[in-house]
Amino acid sequence: EKMSLSRENMIAVLKKTVIPELRQRGFKGSFPHFRRIKEKKIDLMSFQFDRYGGGFVVEVGVCSPEGYTHYWGEKVPPNKVTVHDLNKRLRLKENDGQWFRYDVEIESGDIYEIVANEVLQHLHEAEEYWGDKG
Repeated sequence: EKMSLSRENMIAVLKKTVIPELRQRGFKGSFPHFRRIKEKKIDLMSFQFDRYGGGFVVEVGVCSPEGYTHYWGEKVPPNKVTVHDLNKRLRLKENDGQWFRYDVEIESGDIYEIVANEVLQHLHEAEEYWGDKG
């Protein structure tokens, strides 16, 4: 099925381009959830794909170094917590529709590479968010 193949391509290029950059910045975890555990907080990032294919959003958040406790009492430990546990989070590219799309027509080049580089260009929004919550 074509949709899932293009998603696989997109993930492969993100793993080649974006994830090494996250690793360099101190993030651990595996696709699609990453965390940077610091003394006073945990910085979080997750990639969430459109169930209908063709795009994804990148969400970031922050929680306490102890992890996260849901209102019903469930505790999520630091090495398991993800952005999806949090109520408050930021989507990258918030001023521009939030979606990174790889199902669009382009004149030339590799759409997956172009989109992965677009994610890199928006990482500063994540760092600003995490920094403000420092």
